This record gives sequence, C-alpha cells and structure tokens, in this order.
Amino acid sequence: MADRKAAANAPVALDASSVAVAPGEAPWTDEELAEQRAVLDAELSRIEGEVESLQSALSDVLRDGGDGAGDDQADTGAKAFERDQEMTLLANARDMLFQTRHALQRIDAGTYGTCENCGGPIGKARLQAFPRATFCVACKQRQERR
Repeated sequence: MADRKAAANAPVALDASSVAVAPGEAPWTDEELAEQRAVLDAELSRIEGEVESLQSALSDVLRDGGDGAGDDQADTGAKAFERDQEMTLLANARDMLFQTRHALQRIDAGTYGTCENCGGPIGKARLQAFPRATFCVACKQRQERR
C-alpha cells in the first residue's frame, strides 16, 4: 500500500518535447526540463525555510510587543513598523512558495510552458529566466497595465 501511495505522489514523467515553446525557440530537452525541476525544487526548499524563519520572527515580534504600557509614541510606532514589515515579508514568501509549488504542479500536469491566460506558449527563454512564470510576456504586460 505504501508503494502505491508513493507512486501516486511521484512526479509524472513528462515528455519535454511536449512543453510549449515560443516561435523560433528550440524544443525543450529532457535534461533542460529536469534542470528546471531541480531549480524549482531547490527554490522550494529555500523558501520553505524562509517562511519558517519569518513565521518564527513574526511570533517573536508579536509576543514581545506586549501591551505597550509605558512605551512612548516612538516605541509604539517602531513596534508597529517592525510587525508590519515582518507580516509583509512573510506574505511575500508565502506567495513565492505558492508560485513555486504551482510551477512544479504544472510540470507534473504537462501544462508547464503554456500561458494560463491565452493558452499560448510562455517561451522557453522566459521560463529559464523566471521558472515560476504562468503568463506569456504579452499577457503579463496587459495584466500589469490594469
């Protein structure tokens, strides 16, 4: 039973040549796709550690914040700023964690390299520069203009 469960969670062997590429780009090779997966796996481990560290730091800030009795306005402001900064960093790290997991899921599902908006190719060069990309350049530009 454990073998079946492990097999169910194992990555799907994706044919790299089926990953979409932009016009004029060479098709993905198995080695290139494996390298993308390795980069994403390494990022996943790094970001998980970062999230854990930031959660701990935020807990410390919240715990040490106390009720603020006896603090002057500068102390209260500094504590609020530190808390907000920790919360922002944690939210950004969680977002990157989601994006990285999503990219790995797209590799497993066979949809890596396909724009989630228009269905066209994202482009091999774009994915090599930013492996978590989910939109082609044109769709991403349209999204940022809104």
